[in-house]
Amino acid sequence: MERTACCVVGGGPAGMVLGLLLARSGVDVTVLEKHGDFLRDFRGDTVHPSTLSLLDDLGLAERFAELPQRRVSTVQLPIGPGGELFTVGDISSLRGKYNYVAMVPQWDLLNLLADEARREPTFRLRMDTAATGFRYERGRVAGVRYRTTDGRTGELAATLTVACDGRGSLARDLPELGLRRFRCPMDAWWFRLPRRAGDPRGLVGTLGERFLVAMIDRGEYWQCATLIPKGTDVQRRAAGLETFRSQFAAAAPWMADRVAALGSWDEVKLLDVRLDRLRHWYRPGLLCIGDAAHAMSPVFGIGINLAVQDAVAAARHLAGPLCAGTVGPGDVRRVQRRRWPTAAATQALQRIAHARVVGPLLAGRSPGAERDRPPRLVQVLTAAPWLKRAPAYFFAYGALRERPPAAASDRSPVSR
Repeated sequence: MERTACCVVGGGPAGMVLGLLLARSGVDVTVLEKHGDFLRDFRGDTVHPSTLSLLDDLGLAERFAELPQRRVSTVQLPIGPGGELFTVGDISSLRGKYNYVAMVPQWDLLNLLADEARREPTFRLRMDTAATGFRYERGRVAGVRYRTTDGRTGELAATLTVACDGRGSLARDLPELGLRRFRCPMDAWWFRLPRRAGDPRGLVGTLGERFLVAMIDRGEYWQCATLIPKGTDVQRRAAGLETFRSQFAAAAPWMADRVAALGSWDEVKLLDVRLDRLRHWYRPGLLCIGDAAHAMSPVFGIGINLAVQDAVAAARHLAGPLCAGTVGPGDVRRVQRRRWPTAAATQALQRIAHARVVGPLLAGRSPGAERDRPPRLVQVLTAAPWLKRAPAYFFAYGALRERPPAAASDRSPVSR
């Protein structure tokens, strides 16, 4: 029987951050990742100031700065009948070293974390290894069963198993965790379009015929997320790609010269958007964090950074008990108590945005579209620009900032 103190299921941002922090704290940790590499397109590539500050704490800021990246600091939305772009959040107005969002391919970030974690003698990363079920001993989760891509099977015993495997997590099948779903009015299409030198910079939003678009400035191209009414993917595709190209060009006239670059529907990937969370993130021997505990809407674009903050909090609360071999229900319960308010508050704001903004717009209702002046909120922000710091701070850091364990922040490896 293979054994580890902590088995982390899933090698995404939350799993790799947790594995690194625990290993630096002296915990024997094994991360299982079902794929053979980290190369997946249209994953969240936004590294917010909260995560940039963490990388600095871990002594990885210089290596991260060497990665190919695009730095953006503004969030812009079209306002009024003319569709003028209005800056609703300016992260550069925030104090601190990291007052921007770094747009970095997620695989580059994960490779950086994995390379650093491999320096620790207590860390193991097993690629091509998918968890297929939980092991149980005397009623508690005691590790996982796994299968590798070449068909080998086995079991890994663990004092604690942490589910970081997203909204498709094995843990979500456990009825005692109590999955609670919220109504979600949209799905999302992901695709790329070329970027020109004279285009706007940063994060740009626009409104079309029953769809919303968020465009992420990636330097040479725009990474586009188009929100469409829930369950209408087949219907809208049946209308034809040319119809969508025309609608997109009408919504963003400055993009009309390049919509033809979208050559086929194969280039448009569908994301089934969900908004839900577990009532209980834990049971004896098991903890869920990130999307495994709370699947976030793409609204505000902070799901990955919330997951990373979950991992930081989990490492701080659990490193000591794991080293001592004394992890109990109270230890994992403290992680949920720490992180649940932030997740619930963020989802509450997303639900308000769904009900009052996204849903009506996708249904073809735009109360302020015919007004001659911008909405009242825009007028207030314009009159008092310092108020832009509030949405900018939330976008940058979320509702609560976490600090890593002291041992993990030490710049020298554990093996010193």
